Amino acid sequence: MDEARSFSPDDDSPIFVISVAATLAGMHAQTLRQYDRLGLVSPSRTRGGGRRYSGRDVAMLREVQRLSQEEGVSLAGIQRILELENQVAALRGRVLELTDELERSRLSSQARSASRVFAVGPTGDVIAVRAGQRPRMQRSQALVVWRPSHH
Repeated sequence: MDEARSFSPDDDSPIFVISVAATLAGMHAQTLRQYDRLGLVSPSRTRGGGRRYSGRDVAMLREVQRLSQEEGVSLAGIQRILELENQVAALRGRVLELTDELERSRLSSQARSASRVFAVGPTGDVIAVRAGQRPRMQRSQALVVWRPSHH
């Protein structure tokens, strides 16, 4: 039993048959079947339909048992708690995705704005130029007449 307990609780490999999972969780196999029917802990299935529990499933069974026995939570209450925990985990994942996407967008925007330089063109319009480049000035053919003012 100590060897089986060395599996990490986040291990998703479906390796334990129902009798071993029940022993690891400290409950009867019939209780595991009931939890499966209620959707509290749903193990993987073999092609023949046999249940296979992972380390994560066993940890979840222990948590369901703790909530039920130590906290006095009903199975319906436990089901709602598990649903909410799943929603919170999904939302946290989404927040991380959006945070990463926002950071990538900011970096991309900074890169784009850093590569764009503006200057005043020959006609007075604002034009985009490469960094380090000056706008091409056209030689004007205009004639400017200057007359000093007489004060």
